[in-house]
Amino acid sequence: MSRPSPISDGPAAAARSALPETATAAFDRLAGALLASPSAPLGPLLRGQLPGTAGVRWLRQEGLPPTTRPTALTPAQWLSLHECWSATSRAPGPGTPRGRRGGRPSPTGHAPGAAAIPRWGQ
Repeated sequence: MSRPSPISDGPAAAARSALPETATAAFDRLAGALLASPSAPLGPLLRGQLPGTAGVRWLRQEGLPPTTRPTALTPAQWLSLHECWSATSRAPGPGTPRGRRGGRPSPTGHAPGAAAIPRWGQ
């Protein structure tokens, strides 16, 4: 059973309807995160969603200032943002090199092969 979309109308809903069914859940995550603060400027919101300078590069590509609100995006801009977000996703899927999914490197929190220094007698 599919979950109803949090986007009911507007440009984001128009963009969502243009996507294939397999991409709508990811689009809902992105749009939900940005539209949760509809009056917040897009620049800081994108910093939390896109790694590195990808958000700034996307804004520059679209000719938008960082103070643009998420509600001001057109359907074409929503689709472009979703494409950028999907291409730079921070959580790789199971088909990525070495099968890594992100997160902590090991159960102990140390890099693979590393361990904390033992504290004998203390």
